Amino acid sequence: MDLNRFRLRRFLDDLAQAGELETHSGAVALADVAKLLQDSDKAVLFEQNGAQGQRLVGNVMSSRRRMALAFGVEPRDLLKEIRKRLAHRPEIVEISRAQAPVQEVVMTGADVDLFQLPLHVQHGKDGGPYLSAGLDFAFDESSGWTNVGLRRFMLRSRNTMGIDLLAPSDLRAMFLAKLQKGQKLPLSVVVGAHPIDYFAGTMRLPVDELGLLSSLRGAPLPVVKGVTNDIRTPADCEWVLEGYLGAEGYHEAEGPYGEFLGYYGALKMNPIFHVEAVTRRRDAAFQTITISGPTMARTDTAQLSTLRTEALVWRALEGAVREPVSVYVPPATGGVFNVRVGVRQRVPGEARNAIAAVFACQANCKNVFVVDPDVDVFSDEQMEWALATRFQPHRDLVVAEGFRTLPLDPSLEEGVKTGSKAGYDLTLPFGANQRLESEVPLPPTFAGASFKSVREALQHGPKYFEELMAAVGSRDGRDVMQAIDELRSAGAIRRDATLGKYMLEG
Repeated sequence: MDLNRFRLRRFLDDLAQAGELETHSGAVALADVAKLLQDSDKAVLFEQNGAQGQRLVGNVMSSRRRMALAFGVEPRDLLKEIRKRLAHRPEIVEISRAQAPVQEVVMTGADVDLFQLPLHVQHGKDGGPYLSAGLDFAFDESSGWTNVGLRRFMLRSRNTMGIDLLAPSDLRAMFLAKLQKGQKLPLSVVVGAHPIDYFAGTMRLPVDELGLLSSLRGAPLPVVKGVTNDIRTPADCEWVLEGYLGAEGYHEAEGPYGEFLGYYGALKMNPIFHVEAVTRRRDAAFQTITISGPTMARTDTAQLSTLRTEALVWRALEGAVREPVSVYVPPATGGVFNVRVGVRQRVPGEARNAIAAVFACQANCKNVFVVDPDVDVFSDEQMEWALATRFQPHRDLVVAEGFRTLPLDPSLEEGVKTGSKAGYDLTLPFGANQRLESEVPLPPTFAGASFKSVREALQHGPKYFEELMAAVGSRDGRDVMQAIDELRSAGAIRRDATLGKYMLEG
C-alpha cells in the first residue's frame, strides 16, 4: 500500500501546485497564528511555529475548491462524488506497528508533554490554547464498531485536556454508559489527516466509521492499533494522541470558545481526556482547524458542515420527492442553518414534501428554500431573484415550531429548548412554467430552418421574430422588420394574441 497517498503533507503539495497554499518559512509565534489564518483565503503552512519551531498548517479545508481538490472533482460536483463514494464497499487493512508511519516516533508515560505541541489560542476570550483538529476514535462495545468524530480539546496540563462532549453524539452515549459502570473510555485522537478523513469524521451514519473513511477515500484504509490501546486509527496520518476519558465524568470547566455559528460558547463542565501516549511521523505536520469569527464562510468547520448537511439532506430528499436536482448549504450560515434545494416537480406539492423532509432530517436546519431546476442554488443572485419573483408570503411560507434545535443558536429566548423552522417555496405554481410570462429570457440563438423570404418562412408556420431572422439569414433584424411592414401594409400578416408570433392572414 502507498502509505503516503492520503497523507496530509502530500495534499499540501497538491495545494501548492494549485496556488492554494501560503507558506511562512520564517519563525512565527503561536500568538500570531489565528490572525494570519483569518486574513488569508488560502491554506497556510507555518514551517517554524512556536518556540519549538514545529510545522503547523491551517485553513486546509476552508474553501469548497480545496475540498473539491481533495476529492478530485470540480466544486459543483462535490456532492455527486460524495454520494457515489458512500456506495463504495469499504476495505480495512491492518498493518503492524513497525510498518505504520504514524508510529515512527513514540512517546509514553513521563515523555508525554502536551505543552510541546503547537496548540494556540484561536479567539480572544477562549479559555486557553486549543487542539481544534482532533479526530477522535473510540470502540463501541455495544455494536463492535469504531466511532469517529471531530471535536475540540482545551490544553489543561502536561498530559490532560478538556473535551467538549455536551452535544448529543455516539461518543457521549458511549461515555455515559462507561460512567454508569465507573469505568473510563479509551480514546485515540488523530491530528493531521487528509481532508476526506476529516469530512468522514463529521458524518452521522449508523455504520462502522472506519469503513466510512475507506469508502470516502475510494481506497483501502491502512489502520494500526495504538501502543497503549487496541483502538485502530489510520496508519498514514501525522499524529495520534492515545488516552482515555476519565471516570471522574463531567468534572472540569472547559471554554469559553468561539463556536461554529460565529459566536462564543459559554464556560461548560466537560470530561477530561487523559493522554498516555503521543505518536507521530518523523517529519509530521500538526494541524489546526479554523472556526467562528467574522469570516464564517472561510472556516474549515463551515465547509465541512456544509458538505455533511448536503449529503444528509440529499438522502432524505430521495425518499420524499421524485426528482431532487441540487442541494447547497451556504457556509456563511455555519453550514447547517440555511438549505437550498432544487427539485423538478412531477406532481403538485413536491416542494412542500422537500421542505418537510429537510425539516425532519437535520435538527440544525432552520430555513429551507426550494427552487425550480432553472434556478442555480449556488448563485446568491438567482436565489434572491427567485425569492423576489416566485414567492407569495401568504401562500408559500411554511412555518412550524416545537422542533429540537441547536442550543448554541443565539436567536433562542432564554430558557427555551425548542425552536421553529421556516420553509420558502420559491417554485412557480405547478404548471405555470408553460406560460410565456414564466419563461426566463435568454439571448437569441438564431437557430432554425432557412427560407428564401419572410413570406415563405411564414407559410411553413407561425414564428418568433428571432426565428424569422434565422430563416432569411439576417444578421441585422431591421431588414426583417421592413419585410414584415410590407406584409402588414398589404394586410397579409398578423400576430398571435398570446405568444406574439408572426403568421400569415387567412
